[in-house]
Amino acid sequence: MNLTSEKQPGPPAAPHTGAPERPPAVGPEAHERTEHAPLPSWSLMVLGVLSSLALAAVCWTSGHVHPDPALRAVARFVHVAALVVSLGAVLAVDWFAVLWLLGRRRLTDILSTAATLQGPIWAGLAGLVATGMFLSPDLTSRLTLIKLGIVLVITFNGLYAHRLGRHLDRYRDASVPRGLVFRSGVTAAISQLGWWGATLIGHLNSQ
Repeated sequence: MNLTSEKQPGPPAAPHTGAPERPPAVGPEAHERTEHAPLPSWSLMVLGVLSSLALAAVCWTSGHVHPDPALRAVARFVHVAALVVSLGAVLAVDWFAVLWLLGRRRLTDILSTAATLQGPIWAGLAGLVATGMFLSPDLTSRLTLIKLGIVLVITFNGLYAHRLGRHLDRYRDASVPRGLVFRSGVTAAISQLGWWGATLIGHLNSQ
């Protein structure tokens, strides 16, 4: 899960009431809140479409390249290294999310961790997709097609988690609505199921 932003103690208390969340921000605070405003939905849709097109391009290219054994060996090593980097970063972020949901960490801990690790997560995912074209994936295999679907789910879930983190950042000094808490838990669960599912299928395909 890739929640970005910062700040806020403690996990959720009660849903938001009719009272204003915070006084209107002015000066530097207003500028900071503008910088952390959630990305518009259309931008996430565009990124999702571009990600889908990139994955489709990699699948098409994989059927037209014939790497020699040396290149295949290098691609396999980079593929594994990218998996270690991205999955390790995802585990760290999602673990902090679980601790926050259990009330054992502050919201600021998970948001700062996610902001720091989003680079390795996306770089690792890009490395996995890019090196995959040199590993001669069997696109007629049901398992391979399932893995590609999981990769798309992971990507869309990561984009949604980024937006969700921006929403959570608004509650750095207030109680987090239970709806946001629930969505955070679901996002973390999808993240873990997706990453471990794709890893398992990759292992089965390598046998």
